[in-house]
Amino acid sequence: MRVEFTVNGERVGLDVEPRRTLADALREDHGLTGTHLGCEHGVCGACTVLVDDEPVRACLMFAVQADGCSVTTVEGLAAEDGALHPLQEAFVAHHGLQCGFCTPGMLISALHLLRQHAEPDRETIRAEMSGNICRCTGYGSIVDAIQAAARAGVTPPAGPSGAG
Repeated sequence: MRVEFTVNGERVGLDVEPRRTLADALREDHGLTGTHLGCEHGVCGACTVLVDDEPVRACLMFAVQADGCSVTTVEGLAAEDGALHPLQEAFVAHHGLQCGFCTPGMLISALHLLRQHAEPDRETIRAEMSGNICRCTGYGSIVDAIQAAARAGVTPPAGPSGAG
């Protein structure tokens, strides 16, 4: 089937089997390997992307379901010149990552969180990020990074690419 959607502000057309997941289409057919596959059951959150500005598990969504939609992946956060997004900078500054496997899904979920709550408290951050599993950090540094990004005014508006 032919599907067309926008990924990080770029219109994309792909020929996919109806059963192909959005994660596989992004990774294998479009070369955006930042969307990680962890559990492939929708539990870990590593594959989280935004579809029409809502977080979804790309391992559970078929690529054909994204037809006509706008998709934001972790690659869409950085500026065109490669400069990190302020949320990414906060994760680095506050050691919100270790192995980095969960980081793309964490960043996308955090982006959505900050769009919904400009000044979230720690409890709100923990609740909103609870669908993303990290085996390395213990979460404290992730919460610190998101809170720091919020204090810095990182509330990127939703847009065609999702980049703030």
